[in-house]
Amino acid sequence: MICTEPGCGGTIEDGYCDRCGTAPSESKTLESIPVAAPEGPQSCGEPGCTGTISDGYCDVCGAAPSRTGTTTQATTEAATGASRSSRSVRTGRSSSSQSRRGGLGGGLVEMPRQPKVNPLAAILTDPQVAEEKRYCGSCGRAVGRSRDGRPGRTEGFCPHCGTKFSFTPKLVAGDRVGGQYEVKGCLAHGGFGWIYLAVDHNVGNRWVVLKGLLNSGDEDAMKAALAEKRFLAEVEHPSIFKIFNFVEHVGDDGIAVGYIVMEYVGGTSLKQILRRHRDTVGGHLPAPQAIAYILGMLPALGYLHANGLAYCDFKPDNMIQSEDHLKLIDLGAVIAMDDESSPIYGTPGYQAPEIAATGPTVATEIYTVGRTLAVLMLRLGLQNGILGPLPDPADEPLLANYDSLHRFLRRATSDEADDRFPSTEEMADQLTGVLREVLATDDGVPRPGMSAFFGPPRAVFGIGAEAVVAPADLIAALPVPLVDPGDSGAPLLATTGGVSPAELEPAFTAGLAAVVTTGEESVEIPLRLVRAALDIGDHDDAFARIDALATTLPGDWRLAWYRGQARLLAGDFRGAYTDFDSVYAALPGEPAPKLALAAVAELAVHTAAARRDSGGNGAAAGDTHLSGVPADRFQAARYYELVWRTDHAFVSAAFGLARLRRHGGDRAGAVDVLDQVEPSSALYTEARIAAVATILADRGPDELSEQVLREAGERVQSLTIESTRRRAQVRMQVLDAALAWLGAGKTPATAAPLLGAPLDQEGVRTGLERCYRDLARETPDMWARFDMVERANRVRPRTTL
Repeated sequence: MICTEPGCGGTIEDGYCDRCGTAPSESKTLESIPVAAPEGPQSCGEPGCTGTISDGYCDVCGAAPSRTGTTTQATTEAATGASRSSRSVRTGRSSSSQSRRGGLGGGLVEMPRQPKVNPLAAILTDPQVAEEKRYCGSCGRAVGRSRDGRPGRTEGFCPHCGTKFSFTPKLVAGDRVGGQYEVKGCLAHGGFGWIYLAVDHNVGNRWVVLKGLLNSGDEDAMKAALAEKRFLAEVEHPSIFKIFNFVEHVGDDGIAVGYIVMEYVGGTSLKQILRRHRDTVGGHLPAPQAIAYILGMLPALGYLHANGLAYCDFKPDNMIQSEDHLKLIDLGAVIAMDDESSPIYGTPGYQAPEIAATGPTVATEIYTVGRTLAVLMLRLGLQNGILGPLPDPADEPLLANYDSLHRFLRRATSDEADDRFPSTEEMADQLTGVLREVLATDDGVPRPGMSAFFGPPRAVFGIGAEAVVAPADLIAALPVPLVDPGDSGAPLLATTGGVSPAELEPAFTAGLAAVVTTGEESVEIPLRLVRAALDIGDHDDAFARIDALATTLPGDWRLAWYRGQARLLAGDFRGAYTDFDSVYAALPGEPAPKLALAAVAELAVHTAAARRDSGGNGAAAGDTHLSGVPADRFQAARYYELVWRTDHAFVSAAFGLARLRRHGGDRAGAVDVLDQVEPSSALYTEARIAAVATILADRGPDELSEQVLREAGERVQSLTIESTRRRAQVRMQVLDAALAWLGAGKTPATAAPLLGAPLDQEGVRTGLERCYRDLARETPDMWARFDMVERANRVRPRTTL
């Protein structure tokens, strides 16, 4: 039975929609079972229970009625207790496809579902606040602690500042608050006091949560609660729980206490999920699952930021998963970003270091998100009772294995606010890219995605088994930064042709004349001229243009991207590597900077080797070109592999990785990566030809075998090579190796032909002769053609004629 609530599409299970929680009516369902509704209260059908069904659950045992009973209003989602907010500072793939449909995991991660929680089952039987969690709501110091063998007081006055405290519930089951909310019991104790479950008798007997104050005499707590009510009354986001009302209730002591009436979200907090994972599986959450949770919450934070609000207390305690949905709860610390007088509530270890001085900003919010992600995945340790810094990759295998994830966390939790992600949107974009890399690293299945910063690769560099990467070829192949469509020069860029700055600049100058008069200055036009200078190899012109832009775009990653290319053209590998590395640090989810780093590292390897071969000392300590560049195959291969595993559109990475594996002695690994180039690729044939060359390379007759020769022959035989010249060259590699093998006295075990010719001296020589004559026919140069004919005559089998 499919739910027909607008925009839902869930499935009816046990009388309720498994997505929106509503009970279907006969007029809306595709399939319905008519049921006679009994008069009066419905009795619970559980064996031995004498309870009555109230708002969809038994008021005694908490069970839901069976499907054959009366259709009742389904309960909504649920909340668990929120942990105590910190002391304040003052400033001026799931097993079900439905989880994918719900969006958690973004279609990339199978997320475990969390069952809905029966509201009545969540009530605490003995509501108490543990002594170690009792703190003064004013000064934040410990109160209510044991002394001299006597238990700590649950009510009293703070010995440090004199503020009254109380950790006893002010409401009990049966109390009516505001004349309409019937209290059922305590759910948890949060930063502002006890949280109660209640039934709203004025609105369909729905479940609600009443959130009381930490201390009715605490002025700061009262202001925070009033602020929460004011902000959240206007908040409408599917991933943020709702505020319904704000009421007061006079207790037995005659003091009026304020309560916020909130949506009940039935599920499990991420803190509980993490603790359960530690208890049952051990360790922290898998990286993909933790990342998926954060990605599920970033849109909600972005929504708050767009409305000028800061959440302030983002942490695992304040996120609830119910089935395949995630919600942000406990908005007691929400504050307007321009509020310079209200107290700021948060949790040490999660809060940004500068928040006391700057107040809440997008940067401080980004910091809390990064810290939360780290807590879900890593053991941070404690320093003076507060969560410590990120561990070093040398001590944390997770960070060593996922370099991009480590870079992401470092940027998100940088001590410098300006170094963090500028928005939750950019953070989500880069974290999605990191997630794709993490998943591809785990299972080897590519997970390509569109980039919001770079276009696709412009070309492929380093094609073939023996190719040497040239800086100009690399620059011509690297992706280019996308043009900002809102830039005043964007329309002009789309309509102006040309290659060099000399061709482009006059057209740009004329086209921008009208724009300049309006005071709108384009940055995309100067950047395009930088790229034009690089495309023609003029690194001096590129440097001059980049320096001129440095004051307009200070710290812009695009300048580092282009400066790295200019340095590469100038032969400054160290400077190029540093610039590309800074782009990687800023955009850890992008493959382009990793590809550039891999190529520069490979160039350093090749250059150092060439200098050693020529009698030099390779990358000497004082070498300004190579010093500081990790000129080793491992570093280059690591980046090539990361790019290739994630996105097979970057075929340059496949060729580069194959070259490095081959030179590192891993011939089988090199062939394997070349075989991964997909048949749909324009370079599929070139990759297979490079695989043949790799199989045969550097093998003398004693290292060859009939099996190796026949494998190479079968690979060539299976290829469709249109060019006669290219086909002859590829066949010659196999036949030359076979001739050397036969010349060393080897004999085949079978009589099967090799590339259509018998595997003997006469057959192989005849095949080689044909190849040389084919090359001669395709060679335009006369003397080269004569040379090919002479080689054909020398290799042809001898005859008696």
